[in-house]
Amino acid sequence: MPPLDAALRCANFEERRDRAMALFAEKGFGQVSMRELAAHIGLSAGSLYHHFPSKQDLLFDLIEELYEELHATLGQSRQAMARGVSALSCLVAAHWQLHAERPLQFRLAERDLCCLNEAQQAQLAALRSRYQAELLRLIAPQARLNKQALLATAQVLATLLNQLPGMLQALPEREGLALMERIVLGGLERALA
Repeated sequence: MPPLDAALRCANFEERRDRAMALFAEKGFGQVSMRELAAHIGLSAGSLYHHFPSKQDLLFDLIEELYEELHATLGQSRQAMARGVSALSCLVAAHWQLHAERPLQFRLAERDLCCLNEAQQAQLAALRSRYQAELLRLIAPQARLNKQALLATAQVLATLLNQLPGMLQALPEREGLALMERIVLGGLERALA
């Protein structure tokens, strides 16, 4: 029976996380009180405070989880490269899939990051910087730009990979993936030429 209990707890956590993100996305992070959030996700306020001392802590966890998932796409791409698959193709597909699974987390990470305290913002900035640097090393290991240009290129590359799926979602998946890859590849080729 314990494995079933663990699976049920995980399912409940996922459902509550998704409901919290939906409420933040609908009303705006600053407009949601902890009591309203607790009621919306089916917990008492005390229970919610037990797990998250503040809304900012919950938001931080949601955004941190997204960056951890994004970082995991880099490992998947390295494995694909070992099998002869293009790293860029793998990254485009992984970002497309992640965006389809977690569109609200992308929105929260972009729109509500400023609602976090300075220490939380600094932690997430460090995660994002690490992700961007590894992303560029994976796709363009031979890039010969100065440090500032490389940092800017990595930032733009990550932004494209993270935002294009939402912009191209009206297209059929196959067409959207192909267009996304061409946009990213074209930008990289010109920037690194």
